[in-house]
Amino acid sequence: MTARQPSLSRRSAVIAAALLCTVSLALGAHAALNKRSTDAGKAAATEQSAAAVGNGARLALVIGNAHYPDANAPLAQPINDARALTGALRRGGFDVDVVEDATKEDMSRALDRLKSRIRPDSVVMLFFGGYAIQAGRESYMIPVDAKIWRESDVRREGTSVERFVDTVREQGARAKLVVLDASRRNPYERRFRSYSHGLAPINAPANALILSSATPGKVLDDPKDRSNSMLVSELLNQLGRTPSAEAVFTKTRNAIARSTDGEQVPMVSSSLVEDIRLSADVANAGS
Repeated sequence: MTARQPSLSRRSAVIAAALLCTVSLALGAHAALNKRSTDAGKAAATEQSAAAVGNGARLALVIGNAHYPDANAPLAQPINDARALTGALRRGGFDVDVVEDATKEDMSRALDRLKSRIRPDSVVMLFFGGYAIQAGRESYMIPVDAKIWRESDVRREGTSVERFVDTVREQGARAKLVVLDASRRNPYERRFRSYSHGLAPINAPANALILSSATPGKVLDDPKDRSNSMLVSELLNQLGRTPSAEAVFTKTRNAIARSTDGEQVPMVSSSLVEDIRLSADVANAGS
């Protein structure tokens, strides 16, 4: 009995050592597998990030203003237009920030949010539906809480379309797109010494595309029997036919001019130097 104990002890030690070695090998293999999985995940994330940079961020700010206290009645179409266009842009791959009945502070905050997301490869789009007013040869988007008693108030209370585009450009955006559906009669003009009809011409800076609902100086009345404006209705129609932004804007202008016998001719101003796509997958693209 006494002579066997060392043998058993040695055998137990050998078995324990073997088990320890096996566990160590298993742990090492598991750690190596985890490291390979982590490295593979990092590589995939890097590839996705690189792809995102290559494709470019697609950002949109959509504003629909309808309830202006100084107007005779709320506008029927801008909020419907904003919602419909938001859905179409999101389906086309845009990251959309939509604001309804935006106050001056709302518009300022929305612009700040947009600025913070712009990168050098970004395509940035603005839609504004509501009232815009011409002042000093610039067109100003008017918030719903604007306090306007004289023409000089327009510059203080409103947001210049030109300045908005310049800000986006200064942030380094690759391409700038603007849809301005605001050629409505100025609800404040009875307070002004002179009437300012329609909007001012908007010149497109480098690599920009601008669509306005009417030619400069033209005032439009909203049709009572439509839930969406003619501009947005036709824009949505053309978005379903071709992915090219310039083609969409141009075909929208031409279709409206034909259907109104020239009574409404949207303005298109372009300085694009590349083909900007508004939608990723469109049936019969390029038609």
